[in-house]
Amino acid sequence: MFETGLISYVSDRGNAYDIWLYDPCDGRHTQLTEGLADVFSIPYWSSDSHRIAFVGRYRIIYVFDLLTGQIAEIDQLAEGEIHTLDWSPDSRRLAYTKQEQIILYDIISHEVQSFTQPGASDVQWFPDGIDILFQAPDAASISQLYRMRTDTAEKDQITRNEEGRLNYVRLSPDGQFALYTTPGASISIIHTVDLATGQVFEVRGGPLARNYYPEWSPNSTRIAYSANAFEENGYFSLIRIAERKGGKDRTWAISDCFATPVTWSPDSRKVVYLSGCNDAPFGSEMWYIDLNHPVPIQLMSSIRITVAKWSPTPIQLSRRTYTNLVYNVTLQYPMNWREVSSERYEGEDGFFQISAISAGLHIDKVCQNEALHPLMPYGSQPRIIQTRIQNQEACFIFPSTNQPPEMREQAALIVRYPRPVNIQGIMYNYFVLWASQKHINELAASLRFL
Repeated sequence: MFETGLISYVSDRGNAYDIWLYDPCDGRHTQLTEGLADVFSIPYWSSDSHRIAFVGRYRIIYVFDLLTGQIAEIDQLAEGEIHTLDWSPDSRRLAYTKQEQIILYDIISHEVQSFTQPGASDVQWFPDGIDILFQAPDAASISQLYRMRTDTAEKDQITRNEEGRLNYVRLSPDGQFALYTTPGASISIIHTVDLATGQVFEVRGGPLARNYYPEWSPNSTRIAYSANAFEENGYFSLIRIAERKGGKDRTWAISDCFATPVTWSPDSRKVVYLSGCNDAPFGSEMWYIDLNHPVPIQLMSSIRITVAKWSPTPIQLSRRTYTNLVYNVTLQYPMNWREVSSERYEGEDGFFQISAISAGLHIDKVCQNEALHPLMPYGSQPRIIQTRIQNQEACFIFPSTNQPPEMREQAALIVRYPRPVNIQGIMYNYFVLWASQKHINELAASLRFL
């Protein structure tokens, strides 16, 4: 049903606004940050889907690296300005505006390039990685779109607008078109402009002329957006899609929110939107529509969500490294698990905990004693499987079906240490890993003795 792209979203499900990931293939949620986001935060994926940038609490720009799990602070923006970010095609530079400046920040070299441009907003990279698009007022203080070379600062005006402000500017992924809404919030009409000719096209939109959150499909052929509508029961949104010149504009789904952000899948076939507002400002449900099978399907519910963004390319979550110098081990564990103690990590989908045993020379006896403990932590008929880990004698213990539910499907791995370790004056010759059954094999595969 899905390719392996991930959906980032902002939610306060952990009692503070944070960036989360949702894997539509298996329904797994992963919390990326802890108390760093805010209600206005929007995740911006890098072109290679390896990083997510966002403006978080106190308007600080953060970059989260999905390959390493590291998060960096880039800059702090001013209050009251339009806070949009955009990644360069090579996924190295962030473009944004701050205090009448266009800023280009290289996250690898930490070099900063800036251009003075009063009133600039919505700065975005063209596919060549040299030119940028942005909105700014002209000499008559009328909002226009401009294209500028970042190596020479040469600037060309694209539009000849004579009316209201150009808002929510978005450059098509192929760099051939741009879209914007105008003039404001109470009346919001979507227009697209052919950047080669300057020709402007109007998207017909919804019945109230309030069209919000337009987003280009990754193949640059279509625009999805939220159109506000009203009936006797109140306001709701039409999830509409139009071609880039405004043609074939039609409704595909309905949300009960006044307006909802939308986002495209990497293959340009699916659109995710929010619903479940129930007169609240934010949704509590995430839905998607497959344009080849147009029946809306719910992905999640009962979670307050402010925005969702699908990764531009397929990606799988990386893992983090756990190292314990007391027990002389290192292993890889899922990124979404958090430290409970120095020996235990947990997540919504599993856990691991480590310890050590001081016992006799025969590992068979050690494994039996653990598996057949009088309290039956693995049920009445656990399975013991002999194996070797790093060329050391080892055994897995898998629970039977009548394992107590409070054990959370715990399995175990016991491995003979290459050399006994001294822990608080006692010599231990066996290492023990307890973990959720569905994760213990992958944890064991990454286990290394120091």
